[in-house]
Amino acid sequence: MKTKILGRTGIEVSTVGLGAGFVGMAGLESGPEIIKAAVEAGCTLVDTAPLYGDSELTIGKAFKQYPELRDKCTVTTKAGRFKGGTDHSFDGILRSVEKSQERLGIEQFQIIYIHDAMGVPMENVMSKDGTLGALRKLQDEGIVRYIGSAANDPETNAPYIETGEFDVAVVPDAWSLINQTALEHILPAAEKHDVGIVCATPLETGLLATGASQIPQGARRNFSAECIAHVGKIEDLSSQYDIPLLAASLQWCSRHPQVATAIPGAKTMDEAIANAKAGELEIPDTFWDDLAPLIRHWEHVVQL
Repeated sequence: MKTKILGRTGIEVSTVGLGAGFVGMAGLESGPEIIKAAVEAGCTLVDTAPLYGDSELTIGKAFKQYPELRDKCTVTTKAGRFKGGTDHSFDGILRSVEKSQERLGIEQFQIIYIHDAMGVPMENVMSKDGTLGALRKLQDEGIVRYIGSAANDPETNAPYIETGEFDVAVVPDAWSLINQTALEHILPAAEKHDVGIVCATPLETGLLATGASQIPQGARRNFSAECIAHVGKIEDLSSQYDIPLLAASLQWCSRHPQVATAIPGAKTMDEAIANAKAGELEIPDTFWDDLAPLIRHWEHVVQL
C-alpha cells in the first residue's frame, strides 16, 4: 500500500483507508472481521464516529479479538454528533470523547474531529467555552493529539479549514472524479495551512466503483444521464489500460498534494480487501495524463 503524510500532523497513512460507517451495520459478529481484513490488507487509517451506529463498539471488539491490530492502524473518531442528536457544547464534547474511549478501548487519540457543525454558530464552535475549547482541553491533557473538522456539507467544512486552527479535515461530497467542489475553497485553504485532507465519499456511493452500468440506489447524490455517460467514458479509458475503475477512482484522490488518503466504506470483508488492493496497483503516468481531460465537476440534480 502506498502511504502519504497527513498534512502538518506528520502521521503517515495509507492512501486508502477505511471509512467505518458501514461496519457498525454489519453487526458485532461480522464487523470485527471487516476491520481485520482491511487492516491486514494494508489500511492503516480507520475512521469512525459515534454517529455510525455500533461502529466504535465493533472496532473496540476487533481490538479485543485481535490485539495485534492496535499497532497496525490509527483510529480516528469524532465528537459533536451522535445517533439521534447533536451536542457541540463544551461538556457535551467531553462526554462524547469519554464514551468513545469506552467503546473503542482507546485512551489517547491521534485525531478527533468536530463532527457536522452545520447549523451551529461558528463563534460557539470556535470559542474557548465551546466545541473547540473542549478539544483543546483534551489536547492539553494528552488525550487527543490533533484536532480536525469533519462535515458532510462542504460549505460548512471550508470556513473551518480556512481558520488554520485545524490540523486535518475529513471532506465528504467535495472531491472525486466527478466532484470538484473542493477546488474552490477547501483545497486552497488546506494548502495555505498545511491541513491534511482525508477524502470521504470518493466512490460517489458506488458509481465510481461499479461504473455506469450499475447505478447505485438511494445515493446522496443524484446523477444526471450526462454524468453517468461521462463515467462510462472514464470506464472505457480504464479498460484500455486494464486498470479497474475502483483503483483509478481511489488513487486519483490522493494525487493532490494535500489529500493524504481516501476512506471508502466497506460492507463486507471482500469490499474492504478490494479497496485496499486498489491502493496498491501501479498506475502509469500515461493513464493519468489521458484521464486528465475527463475530470470535471457535475452538479447535483434533483429527482422529482
